[in-house]
Amino acid sequence: MTVPTPHISAKQGDFAKTVLMPGDPLRAKFIAENFLENPVLVNNVRGVQGYTGTYKGKRVSVMASGMGQPSIGIYSYELFHFYGVENIIRVGSCGSFDKDLHVQDVVLAQGACTNGNYAAQYRLPGTFAPIASFSLLSRAVEECQKAGVTYKVGNILSSDTFYDDANSGMEWAKMGVLGVEMESAALYCNAARAGKNALCICTVSDSFLYPEENLTAEERQTSFTKMIQIALELA
Repeated sequence: MTVPTPHISAKQGDFAKTVLMPGDPLRAKFIAENFLENPVLVNNVRGVQGYTGTYKGKRVSVMASGMGQPSIGIYSYELFHFYGVENIIRVGSCGSFDKDLHVQDVVLAQGACTNGNYAAQYRLPGTFAPIASFSLLSRAVEECQKAGVTYKVGNILSSDTFYDDANSGMEWAKMGVLGVEMESAALYCNAARAGKNALCICTVSDSFLYPEENLTAEERQTSFTKMIQIALELA
């Protein structure tokens, strides 16, 4: 396939080698306008805003993924395969299952469990375990420590269901899974298949154990500055 693709209107070379990928297009716009120098809008198909600018002299892009594994599966696939992107860092929100994680703490997703079926496309003779790029993960740990950020490294659940009729979240917690979001497993699968690098950094936006701490939608768009700065330092 050549570019533009059906989902991205950018030209070849419009994206940097590293792309930050929040779920929300408004968060992508917030990152571009508040953290990047001279950001240029390179994609706005379906309102999924993508920008390229510089951070501390380094060329960096940011583009939204939308919600869920099918959506990030499309955008990350096209970025890896058609636009020469080498690193995608998801900067998202998650719900926490962990007693030590509170709202605004950071989760570095070493691995991504899932109740979805994204990896079935690879026809593997077993169960694939989607994991992060160790090089990005280890550097993210260093950045968290330098910044004094409260963080945990571990497994996260990429769920295909936001409204979970079985209310199964705490069952995953029994296996040490730290929290739940909806995208990372597909991103990690795409990175593995393409031979590229991916990492999910999530800020806890709500807690199964401390619901009184939960953030509003507006707070999720604009208050995750620690996570964003950590991701930008990896670019």
